[in-house]
Amino acid sequence: MAISKENFLLVVVALMLISCSTLSLAISDVGPFVVVHKKVSLNRLKSSGSEQVSVSIDIYNQGSATAYDVTLTDDSWTPDVFNLVSGNVTTSWERLDAGSLVSHSFVLESQVKGLFYGAPAVVKFRIPTKAALQAYSTPILPLDILADRAPEKKFEWAKKLLAKYGSLVSVVTIVVLFMYLVASPSKSSAAKGSKKRR
Repeated sequence: MAISKENFLLVVVALMLISCSTLSLAISDVGPFVVVHKKVSLNRLKSSGSEQVSVSIDIYNQGSATAYDVTLTDDSWTPDVFNLVSGNVTTSWERLDAGSLVSHSFVLESQVKGLFYGAPAVVKFRIPTKAALQAYSTPILPLDILADRAPEKKFEWAKKLLAKYGSLVSVVTIVVLFMYLVASPSKSSAAKGSKKRR
């Protein structure tokens, strides 16, 4: 029994549709997909000669299911170098729904000069069908605490803006000036027009 080309193509298309629908069902049942982003900023305190480290951690659930018993731990900040000023380095949430975001922040202070390499924060969570899972935050760049920074000169930002946008501003100015000259009547043509009316 020979299969015609049309029947063969119909069978292939049907198999592709079945496999795509099976794949989409498998993808939709992935569960929680936790993304953790860690941000750090430095702020030098001139009054005390120390530097504040502000840490902010955002936890996103990009998956299709809820994550339960979510625990954040960021304990890479050694007590010899850092003092906790506000907040906690660990916290927890009962649940993190699909598509939602939670944030946590804390502030540290250091009076020790040097380069610090921080570790990623760890997020542990649970889903009903499996044991505990964990995710790691994005790494941070090395922090140069109490580093000797060159003082920022006055008008440095203006020079940067001029270098970046100067040519664009000059072109726009020339175009606007040209449009003004073309659109506005000149005094000599207005004078000629008034002489002709008399």
